[in-house]
Amino acid sequence: MDVRIESADVTDLHQVLEDHARYWGERDLRALHLAALVQEFGSTCLIARADDGIRGYLFGFVTPDHTGYVHLVATRDDARGTGLGRSLYSAFIKVAGRQGAVRLKAITSVTNEGSIAFHRSLGFDARTVEDYDGPDRPRVIFTRELPPR
Repeated sequence: MDVRIESADVTDLHQVLEDHARYWGERDLRALHLAALVQEFGSTCLIARADDGIRGYLFGFVTPDHTGYVHLVATRDDARGTGLGRSLYSAFIKVAGRQGAVRLKAITSVTNEGSIAFHRSLGFDARTVEDYDGPDRPRVIFTRELPPR
């Protein structure tokens, strides 16, 4: 089945929220799905669309210091293991690079072994920062330099 990666809009965000459990299982991350991200950074918020709906998405933006920050990346339960997450990152690198990104950054919880393994497989460095999200709330910070354009 053909999958197209394209810019997301608010309608896509609402569809992702409606199907939230298909992307995140039992974890309720709906509060992290901010409409402002899609409204203001639509060109770096991407969805992978197929005939049967949205298979995956990546919501990110480029910071003033030229960091392509990935806020959320998820694939639908029936699309895992297909390379779709990797494809979404590749598409994000292209659009973020056109906006001047020279590095990538993402963050996850220290218990999210799947995310840690995935980001390491993409060549990210991972380090744990204690109290990143407040007292006793460490996070794993992923960083990766992009090749010069």
